Amino acid sequence: QVQLVESGGGLAHPGGSLRLSCAASEFTFSMYYMRWYRQCPGKERELVASISGTGGVTNYVDSVKGRFTISRDNTKNTVYLQMNSLKPEDTAVYYCYLNRAPGYWGQGTQVTVSS
Repeated sequence: QVQLVESGGGLAHPGGSLRLSCAASEFTFSMYYMRWYRQCPGKERELVASISGTGGVTNYVDSVKGRFTISRDNTKNTVYLQMNSLKPEDTAVYYCYLNRAPGYWGQGTQVTVSS
C-alpha cells in the first residue's frame, strides 16, 4: 500500500521561506514522476511543480518560477518543495502526488503566508 506523508507546512511571513517534504512508502519510488499541487482558497487545485524519477527534469507553474524549487532524494523516498520569497497568494493546501497508476495523493499540508 502506497502512502504519502507531507510535512513542513505552517505560517510564514511575506518574503519568508518554507520547505515542504513528502515521504513515500514506495520501494520503486525512483521510477516515477512526483508532483506538487496546491489548492488556494476558492480556486481549483493547480499543478505547482513536477520532477522526473531521477530528478533530471523539473517543471514549474509560471507563478512560482524563480521562487520555488522541487527536488527529491530517492535514498529517502522523499520529494521536497523549497518555497522562497513567499507571497500571500501562495497560501493554499499543498499536496504531493505520486505518478504511479492509479495515482496517489498525500493528505495535504496547509501553508499560510501572512503578516
